[in-house]
Amino acid sequence: MQDFTKRAFDIAASLAGLIVLSPVLAAISIAILIDSGRPVLFSQDRVGLRGRLFRIHKFRTMRPVAGPKITAGGDPRITRVGAVLRRTKLDELPQLWDVLRGAMSFVGPRPEVPGMFAHYPAEARERITAVRPGITDLATLEFRDEEAVLAGAADPEKTYLEEVVPKKIALYLDYLDRRSFGLDLAIIGRTIRGLFG
Repeated sequence: MQDFTKRAFDIAASLAGLIVLSPVLAAISIAILIDSGRPVLFSQDRVGLRGRLFRIHKFRTMRPVAGPKITAGGDPRITRVGAVLRRTKLDELPQLWDVLRGAMSFVGPRPEVPGMFAHYPAEARERITAVRPGITDLATLEFRDEEAVLAGAADPEKTYLEEVVPKKIALYLDYLDRRSFGLDLAIIGRTIRGLFG
């Protein structure tokens, strides 16, 4: 019943969000086109439910050039519009489509790229992929300023794997231990307050 309620909420809320926010989505798309051209969207393989790969969608915030796997604050690839989108988290809005189509949920462990996910302990990987990944979660709230933290690291990728990932895994597992629709609503509420706070 809990999973049915969660999925029903995801469908209704993501559909409503896409409709209500369509002017915002259009305005952001135009701003990206003016600032740095095409493509407007960025998509990437992430590890999802039952370990299957899916394509996550975001507004493109970086120039499509080679660079580090981990994005730290001040990365020269970040565009002017992209910097605003990343700071306000508006780059995540296209994931409403990923929620509607069933690849993601509003709340759940954030989906990781396959290369990084391979470093997770096997038991943690199994538990994390037992649920749909989410747009937000406890780790998202805790590491809202992750890019700023990594900006001060000599090796951002090493710092991410050795210091950030273990803390994120602990928060993912804590969420899974306490998972409920009420907790999801509380996390969504805290996420919204964080955006406007």
